[in-house]
Amino acid sequence: MAGIKEVAARAGVSVATVSRVLNDSPKVSEEARAKVRAATKALRYRPNAVARSLRTEATRTLGLIVGDILNPFFAVLARAVEDEAREAGYTVVIGNADERPERQDHYVRTLLEQRVDGLLICPTAEVTPLVRDCVAAGGPLVFLDRTLPGLEVPSVRVDGTGAVRDLIRHLHGLGHRRIAFISGPELLSTGRERTRAYVDAMRAAGLEIREEYVEAGDFQAASGQAIAARFLDLPEPPEVIFAGDNLMALGALDEIRARGMRIPGDVALASFDDVAWFVHLDPPITAIAQPAEELGRRAVRALLERVGRRPVEPVVLPARLMKRRSCGETGST
Repeated sequence: MAGIKEVAARAGVSVATVSRVLNDSPKVSEEARAKVRAATKALRYRPNAVARSLRTEATRTLGLIVGDILNPFFAVLARAVEDEAREAGYTVVIGNADERPERQDHYVRTLLEQRVDGLLICPTAEVTPLVRDCVAAGGPLVFLDRTLPGLEVPSVRVDGTGAVRDLIRHLHGLGHRRIAFISGPELLSTGRERTRAYVDAMRAAGLEIREEYVEAGDFQAASGQAIAARFLDLPEPPEVIFAGDNLMALGALDEIRARGMRIPGDVALASFDDVAWFVHLDPPITAIAQPAEELGRRAVRALLERVGRRPVEPVVLPARLMKRRSCGETGST
């Protein structure tokens, strides 16, 4: 299906002009309006799902699309979004993309057809034509937790660089030298950022980055378990397994326990992403905590600014290291 850029090219006008025509703006000449309408007809462009959906009468409804609702991080995030929106007099409709671009687009299309006033998206790795059209249409849209290359969209996210540096420095201080990392998908901005933070922190600490100690998972428990198994089967296994999210940490934990190994006696374990039940494990898991509640609330405030046609600056919140006992610590801090 043709997108808004193709319509603009065929009509010989800018994308902004097409958007204005689709939104019935009076600030367009009749000549330009006629060209755009002819182009949309020739290309069989259907603007109702994108360009017209975020500009009609207010419904006091916001849309939220998360990467994986089974991930505790996204569950907390969604609850915070819902709470903040309710306090502002809005209802939130939630879609679970399950990290699949086609499912993400299904919910984008559905929510826009329901005339939500604004849309929060935790985007999947792929930049889809539908998301591009949403951005080009200029409606109230904010990216949450993740960003997409080449798209100018206000975003609210967490920077874990400092917390990862604190973790590696902490592990180094405990005497650990062989630190393996289960990274997230390279195609996701969060996966790339956490891998870069690990590499930079290891170099800053003067520690060797061994190729066999870095492998990408998919932010799911099964990948964490499979990669942990490969790490532990190495001739010289790592002293620490650092997982790039809580579900992969859970998978690694399952593999360690399945082998009858002790934490941290046989191998230490750390996680990017803290979850409430980490403190109840024996030993409690050392983790990097993201401010998920604040992230969700700030995202709603940013989106409501966009709904009001006011400019929004990017929001970047810091993560924080939670030292517990899974890496050989003598106590919790």
